[in-house]
Amino acid sequence: MVTCKIEITNPVGLHARPAAEFVRVAQKYRATITVRYEKREVNAKSILGVLSLGVKAHEQVILIAEGVDEQTALDALTSNLRSASTL
Repeated sequence: MVTCKIEITNPVGLHARPAAEFVRVAQKYRATITVRYEKREVNAKSILGVLSLGVKAHEQVILIAEGVDEQTALDALTSNLRSASTL
């Protein structure tokens, strides 16, 4: 299991288009991936779950990945969140 804390830099937070792209990336991996925000955890492969968190700009989330490609998945997702600030 690997974890990573990352700040959401997109001005609109993790909503609509950035969330959809994040989920698309998560779905490419076999690992179980969870997003933790405040005291809630959701499946990173679920658009409804990710949107339900209501993560705003400049808030931090924790990504948790567990499985055969966990590190690769986490690297791709953190890269996605960093580049999402331009979407």
